Amino acid sequence: MYTYFIADDETKIRQGLRRLIDWEELGFFCVGEASNGEDALAVILEKKPDIALLDIRMPRLSGLDVARLAREKKYEGTILILSGYSDFKYAQEAMRYDVKFYITKPVDEDDLTAHLLKIREELDDKKKRTSAIEYYSEKARSSILRDFLTGSSRTLTEELKELGLLSGCYQAAIYEKYSHDAAAVSYRFSDLLHLTNEDNHSYETLTIDHNEIILLKGDFAIRRFSEFVERFEREVKPQKGSPLDSLFITYGRVVYRPEDITGSYREALYLLQMRFYCDPGQHTFGYHQLARPQNSYFIPDKATLEEYRDMLVDYIQTRNRRLLAETLGRLREQIYLSSVPIEDIRRFFLDLYLQVREAVRYHYHTADIPFPPGSWAADFINTRYYLYEIITFISEQTEMILRSLGTASRESTLDNVIYYIRHNYMNNLKLERIAPLFGYNSSYLGKLFTQKIGMNFTAYLDRVRIDASLELLKEGTLKVYEIAEKVGYSNVDYFHTKFKKVMGESPAEYRRKLR
Repeated sequence: MYTYFIADDETKIRQGLRRLIDWEELGFFCVGEASNGEDALAVILEKKPDIALLDIRMPRLSGLDVARLAREKKYEGTILILSGYSDFKYAQEAMRYDVKFYITKPVDEDDLTAHLLKIREELDDKKKRTSAIEYYSEKARSSILRDFLTGSSRTLTEELKELGLLSGCYQAAIYEKYSHDAAAVSYRFSDLLHLTNEDNHSYETLTIDHNEIILLKGDFAIRRFSEFVERFEREVKPQKGSPLDSLFITYGRVVYRPEDITGSYREALYLLQMRFYCDPGQHTFGYHQLARPQNSYFIPDKATLEEYRDMLVDYIQTRNRRLLAETLGRLREQIYLSSVPIEDIRRFFLDLYLQVREAVRYHYHTADIPFPPGSWAADFINTRYYLYEIITFISEQTEMILRSLGTASRESTLDNVIYYIRHNYMNNLKLERIAPLFGYNSSYLGKLFTQKIGMNFTAYLDRVRIDASLELLKEGTLKVYEIAEKVGYSNVDYFHTKFKKVMGESPAEYRRKLR
């Protein structure tokens, strides 16, 4: 719909013009009327109608005076002059004020309709051209701003000034809605900051690779953003499903030269990729958190995986919740300080969980432990937003295992030590390593062991290993040196010595006797 305005000193003529044709059917609606030139000029400048129908003879100001003054004030609408005179000099003067349509009274319906149809056609063409210009202008502006942020091209100061990008200081921020419950939430981040942006003076927004970018410009906008982040981190506890609950913000440092904006943006982008390492309830990640040391000593290889698997299985077998928690905490800290890709970290934890599960099943094959399916665990770990969620899952699984196995009492601790030895004799067991697993020092556990069992730790371990070797010798499928390695002796001669001490004969003699 387009707008029109009528000015004539006679009420009947104004009413007649409105009733003469069906304006709405032609695509126009009225924004006002006036009976004198001064009021007409005021309405035209305020309402800016698409068409202004002006009578030449009006009190205070004539229609031609209104046309002249309106054009001087940059009015761009179509002016249509109404006159009872057909004198050419009026039409000639009207043309000086860009008046293309001149109708004599009494107004003919067909004549007015024809003029309005022609005007509407021109307005439609103008609208299309304007929309196209605005579209391509905005697209070009966004493209230039994108290149400017990403550092793809250099932009001259004059171009920055023309785009409204020149300012005393800048800061790049990225925000996204990441909550599963916030799909229907619609808001603008600038509204949360209470920023106005008339003529793009406060900030610029654009989307790059599905990330919503905001470039803050000037002290006022940056101060507002800083106050918002500080309040958000310190005080705000977002309710589930609220806009703030679904909001995650990263931001780079404040810079003072246009050419440094790229650095601020890249910092914010890097922090967005590091969101995986955020703490529970954390909704912001700022440039000051980039200062953490980068150490690469965590490598998610086979050796690291086996190291953590063995530790977790040991602590599960010894019912040591404290060391389980400390180990998982240390693992999280090592990962945080590394630069390992997130997908490699997910894969590491999935392998760790599956290997711990299989080791526990092996050691406690008669226990009823309600492990979730491996496919469910894989899906859970691979879809977590945060590292702490995966650590929590592993911690909850170890606690579930401990509850299923039962909590060891102080009286049964030695029974658990013996159980641990009988299930891990093939490893390089030392009293100094086992004692801390059960919360003892090695000296005290050694004395307790000798008192309760009647032999020292080393003698008992040798007895368990020799018993296991007897079974393997009976099977007759392995060579003696292979049996030695399998029961925990890396040196076959040492195995011979221990075997003969316990059994009174060598392994080969024992096997020959069996045959």
